[in-house]
Amino acid sequence: MNIFIGELLGTAALILFGNGVVAGVLLKDSKAESAGWMVITTGWAFAVLIGIIVAKACGSQPAYLNPAFAIGMAILHNNWTDIPQAVAGEMLGAILGATLVFLHYLPHWQRTPDPAIKRAAFCTEPAIRRPTANFVSEVIGTFALTFVAGALFSRQVSPNGVPDGVGPYLVGVLVWGIGLSLGGTTGYAINPARDLGPRIAHALLPIPGKGSSDWGYAAIPVLGPIVGGCLAGLALLPIVG
Repeated sequence: MNIFIGELLGTAALILFGNGVVAGVLLKDSKAESAGWMVITTGWAFAVLIGIIVAKACGSQPAYLNPAFAIGMAILHNNWTDIPQAVAGEMLGAILGATLVFLHYLPHWQRTPDPAIKRAAFCTEPAIRRPTANFVSEVIGTFALTFVAGALFSRQVSPNGVPDGVGPYLVGVLVWGIGLSLGGTTGYAINPARDLGPRIAHALLPIPGKGSSDWGYAAIPVLGPIVGGCLAGLALLPIVG
């Protein structure tokens, strides 16, 4: 398999488990209803771990799962060869994963009256809607993700390389930390595919009483992460480049 398939299936797994935990906590009559932020952030950490493992097993050794992270690594390593097919796979995989979440929780959409709650099981929205502050939050969160992940796998931190199989766990812990520390402002998209792909799925799927897909906010969790990823790639150059 090639990097496109690996990124598609890895990102689909990421969204299935990540948006799946959000849906379980938010949707009415789910056994996980109201389980809280700790459950959501932990579920997303596991989702990243699972997504990376699936991506690697299915042909994408970089296992980016995130266009902003992929761009940051391309800047760091000056290698853009795989980026177009990786990003295409990530976007399609995110739509696929969101569709699977929709199917898995099929009876619960009708039981959930609030359209915003239904939308939150697909894409992010800020706790306080201030576009500039929301954009900055996404930049900071994605910078942290890209910079720390790049450092983790650098010779300075791991002179002999990260042992096989350990890397996905380290990145999962990093995403858990970002969710707990920085996620409360915008829901920490920190990944354009993670937000835009499911938002497209939300717009297209026959979700009962779904309301708006909130396209007025959609640019922030796409552009903010891209800026954060680019800045992190540039910041890593003099350190690990």
